Amino acid sequence: MRHLAIYDMDKTITRDATWTRFLLASARGRAPWRLALYPIAGLAALGYLLKLTDRAGLKRFTQRLMLGAALSEAEMEQLAEDFADAEATHGVLHGARERVAADRAAGYTLVMATASHGYYAAAIARRLDFDAVVATRAKRDGQGRILPDLDGDNCYGPAKLRMILDWMDQERIERTGAYIRAYSDHVSDAPLLGWADEGFAVNAHGPLKVLAAEKGWPMLDWR
Repeated sequence: MRHLAIYDMDKTITRDATWTRFLLASARGRAPWRLALYPIAGLAALGYLLKLTDRAGLKRFTQRLMLGAALSEAEMEQLAEDFADAEATHGVLHGARERVAADRAAGYTLVMATASHGYYAAAIARRLDFDAVVATRAKRDGQGRILPDLDGDNCYGPAKLRMILDWMDQERIERTGAYIRAYSDHVSDAPLLGWADEGFAVNAHGPLKVLAAEKGWPMLDWR
């Protein structure tokens, strides 16, 4: 029997959402003049709220706006490592660290499953000794440069569960031979929490609190 502990990242492990902060920190370090474009990103976020674009489209637009049309692998790796250093030092919740350590000690394989881009989520996961990362992937051009476009689905909502299942298939982990815990702060992860043997609502926002009460999912507060 394999034991898996699957963790969302933003506002579950980290105190705050990471995407905007990653873009701002990276623009500041790479091309500070792009910070003047940030209000345009705010307008794009308003477009998302008005359902004029989806989350994947918002990611594409804001990455191109703040980081440019393409970055070399080395450039992106440096930005990701710098951001992960700061996030691991200042942004990771103490309660999350304790639970991760407890699951590791209990023999669970630790999996981070996040809508955040894998290029920086993986860097944060390494600092917390996770075993695997399932995340949104970025397309690359013929020179291996990282583009704003996504390679596959945005790892969010039902797509996150599909991507976890794909990862399990690649790792030859059968669902019937696995005991699974899942942790998330957001109702978008209801498919994952319901599929797991143990689903935990962590630092839950209002809609997830309501659903967790209906489903009997334990609620944890790591803030």
